Parts: sequence; structure tokens; C-alpha cells
Amino acid sequence: MFSKELFGQRILEQRKKHGETQKALAELLGIGDTQIIGIEHGRTTTTAERIALICQHYKVSADYLLGLTDDPEPKYGAETES
Repeated sequence: MFSKELFGQRILEQRKKHGETQKALAELLGIGDTQIIGIEHGRTTTTAERIALICQHYKVSADYLLGLTDDPEPKYGAETES
């Protein structure tokens, strides 16, 4: 089940893991840094488009960010050419 709090914790975790400021993430997403604060504190979420951008930026799966799995590794792009 989706939890805004867990979503926010995982965004915060990824941002800090990559040594990124709230301002830098906000600029990437085209939102204000106060919105990042709201997301990280579990008060708000963001659009599907921005979630996809976060996933690409941090190379994690949306399922992980959304709390549907504890495995952060994305499953797309794992295929190899024959």
C-alpha cells in the first residue's frame, strides 16, 4: 500500500546518497524547494512524470519509491541483445 511518508523517506534517502541538495532536485523537477521539503516530510507527492524523472535520475524503480518493493533496482533495460 502506498505511503506518502515512505515515498518521502525514499526520496530523501536517494537525494542524500547522491550528495544532492533539495534545491538541485527541485531544479531538476521544475518545482520549488519547498515542494521537495513537503515531499520528503510525507505531506505531499508529485506527478507521475516527475516520479519517472526521479527514477531515471537516481536509477531506482518507481515500485521502490512508491513502497511496493524494497528492491531499488529498476527492472527495465536488463535485457541483453542476442
